[in-house]
Amino acid sequence: MNNVLNTSHSYLGFIAILIFVIAYIFVILEEVTDLRKSKPVLLASGIIWIIIAILAKQQHLIGFASTAVKHVLLEYAELLLFLIVAMTYINVLQERRVFDGLRIWLVTRGFSLRQLFWITGILAFFISPIADNLTTALLMCAIVIAVAPNNHKFICAASINIVVAANAGGTFSPFGDITTLMVWQANKLQFADFFKLFIPSVISFIIPACIISYSIKNTSLHNITEKIHLKFGAKRVILLFLITILLTSSINHFLNLPAVIGMMTGLGLLKLFGFYIKQHEKRLIKNNKLPTDCTPFNIFKKIEQIEWDTLLFFYGVILSIGGLATLGYLGKLSMLLYNDLGAQLSAIHQQTPANIVIGVLSAIIDNIPIMFSVITMDPNMAKGQWLLVTLTSGIGGSLLSIGSAAGVALMGKTNGIYSFFAHLKWSWAILLGYIAAIYVHCLINF
Repeated sequence: MNNVLNTSHSYLGFIAILIFVIAYIFVILEEVTDLRKSKPVLLASGIIWIIIAILAKQQHLIGFASTAVKHVLLEYAELLLFLIVAMTYINVLQERRVFDGLRIWLVTRGFSLRQLFWITGILAFFISPIADNLTTALLMCAIVIAVAPNNHKFICAASINIVVAANAGGTFSPFGDITTLMVWQANKLQFADFFKLFIPSVISFIIPACIISYSIKNTSLHNITEKIHLKFGAKRVILLFLITILLTSSINHFLNLPAVIGMMTGLGLLKLFGFYIKQHEKRLIKNNKLPTDCTPFNIFKKIEQIEWDTLLFFYGVILSIGGLATLGYLGKLSMLLYNDLGAQLSAIHQQTPANIVIGVLSAIIDNIPIMFSVITMDPNMAKGQWLLVTLTSGIGGSLLSIGSAAGVALMGKTNGIYSFFAHLKWSWAILLGYIAAIYVHCLINF
């Protein structure tokens, strides 16, 4: 059975496209309307698949819609379970005060503003491949605000640097961004392949950072005296997270099992250790070494605190785009981008112009639906081209503040100090890094 419906003469197909476009306009306007982004895409995905079922019935394709939607649901289920584990680990690390410890350690060292600009950027670059770029950006931004709460110019420049660094660092690891995770789970690249993007990622971060850093005065700060103690088991949770990452990559590489199997096994380890923490804290409360009103650690509370709106947003986007692919529209888009456009602009590297355009589009829309669309279109690309589109969709989101979750989050975190137009002022510098990173990638990875 063909997995694409014939919609060339049906107005219902065009209605499906219109519904998705309207829903995504509401997603883009989330900050204005205060309507959570999952709501419009959840509704749109349901309507799109109802349209598919109607069209399949009209064409006497029994069971077509059911089979097609189950295939898309399987892709989402793997992503969902993977992210639940990753987000749970991050929540536990926050609860055990690991990130607070890092923040306090930095703000009590008396670094100058320019030194902190570079330190927070470099840390964002190297933490985001292990955690995710959104959490990393929020952590580094908290440090920036803590050391210079009244210096708006520094907060703005440092926030731009953090967004660029976190997005760049997230591109050379499957764990760094949702897009890299999608590419890895789709078996387009192996775990080790992502590290080939390290040098281009560094280039995309370093060039704008060097330019923006000259706008910051090298002012010394007074030492801030503040102490913090990590909670019981914090260092062992860090170790368990690293073991989970190693286990996940090993299971996928050596046993060819889906990466989510390793992550869920790691969640089992965390839950067992969480039980040990809970029993330990109960004993401390019983022995009056902790306040009696203290609530013992509960791993399920950390799972409850996961960003469910984000996970449901991914459901709506993946189901909607999967539906548009089933209707045949992504196939037509693939022909336009990777055949027609590529052939006109580049006879040698036919897919390169399309993958560069993908990166620019990710700054305007969002890299998650863009990357899922590319994976769903599944153009016949060599490994170097899959690396290129992974790179461009990751660092391309830095061109505008609305192009990545990190940028949107920091606009809210800084209460408007870091804004769309403040970021736009330095977009030319970020574009230089974007172009240079692509050039370096083409030199070393093609």
